[in-house]
Amino acid sequence: MSVKILGTGSFLPEKSVSNDDLSKVMDTSDEWISSRTGIRSRHISIEDTTSTMAVKAAKKALENAGVSAEELDHIFVATLSGDHATPSTSCQVQKGIGAVNAVCMDINAACSGFVYGLNTAIAYARAGMGKKMMIIGVETLSKILDWSDRSTCVLFGDGAGCAIVEADDSREIYIDAGSDGAKGDVLTCEERHLNNLLVKDDSPMQQVTMDGQEVFKFAVRMVPKSITKVLDQAGVDKEEVKYFVLHQANRRIIEAAARRLKQPIEKFPMNVDRCANTSSATVPILLDEMNQKGMLSRGDKIVLSGFGGGLTWGSVYLTW
Repeated sequence: MSVKILGTGSFLPEKSVSNDDLSKVMDTSDEWISSRTGIRSRHISIEDTTSTMAVKAAKKALENAGVSAEELDHIFVATLSGDHATPSTSCQVQKGIGAVNAVCMDINAACSGFVYGLNTAIAYARAGMGKKMMIIGVETLSKILDWSDRSTCVLFGDGAGCAIVEADDSREIYIDAGSDGAKGDVLTCEERHLNNLLVKDDSPMQQVTMDGQEVFKFAVRMVPKSITKVLDQAGVDKEEVKYFVLHQANRRIIEAAARRLKQPIEKFPMNVDRCANTSSATVPILLDEMNQKGMLSRGDKIVLSGFGGGLTWGSVYLTW
């Protein structure tokens, strides 16, 4: 038992903030950012929240898939920037689209989140617990960034991407996933401190911090390894893969992965220049862009791969 993707959808906030815009409020430049990351602009939310972006992407995906919200039996939302600790973002999506029959669950695997969500849907399908399922990656990272930290805040943006999948026993799908919590402190964002009647801590919460060099080295090493593993499991040569849809963190990481896999960069579509790093949302946003542009045909062999905070990573080989 496997799954097939029935449709996709995405949403990006209307406001696009360029590198030149950032240079007006901090000591940076378009050349400094773009030469190191490939990023030239990012979408920043003014009114939308994590849940409203997720709902907008979800509605587009349902329309693209030709599926009604009532048909969904599960909603999996990957996010680290939900609007509330509870209710979950997935429950808010359920309310927003009227998916009255869905069981809802949030997943936090940072930039690997959408791939982890897809892996969860695959497991539910194999267990006979899910037929039609929704997977969303969504982030409002702008609210958890330190906008005085020019080395970090310029890398991220806001957005949501969604896929509708259906259990399908005629297809095969191969997955790889892993975590290395011992190295998780290279990319962190604090939550509420312990603060109660016995402990007093009113210190400000630490926002996103990152050791960029360590994250880069981790990604360049782990992504090709994970992709090679799923292709070996599937018995598929790299040359047979039409597209490698990677987490959009940094153009240099994607280029390094292409070199290590000895595949042409044309097989690695990118939107990091326009969207920056939207964490769990990058893979589904890019997948939807490819779908809307007609870049994908039924039967195409593709690989999805995410990597980031946790540290976490995951890859999926599937046919479109």
